Amino acid sequence: MKKALLVAAVAALAATAAHAGSVTPPIIEPEIVVETTTSSSSAGIIVPLLFLAAVGAAIWLL
Repeated sequence: MKKALLVAAVAALAATAAHAGSVTPPIIEPEIVVETTTSSSSAGIIVPLLFLAAVGAAIWLL
């Protein structure tokens, strides 16, 4: 009985090792990150300045 359990345990361990996979590391492709940039750093301030000028003109005309 002990020999049968020992044979079954060895067979189970051998089957587990056989299905474990390869030793080589997996090939992982690097992520490609695309970032858009603006050509001018002052482009984001033009719209708020125009808005403030319009509000100032509307208040001045009242």
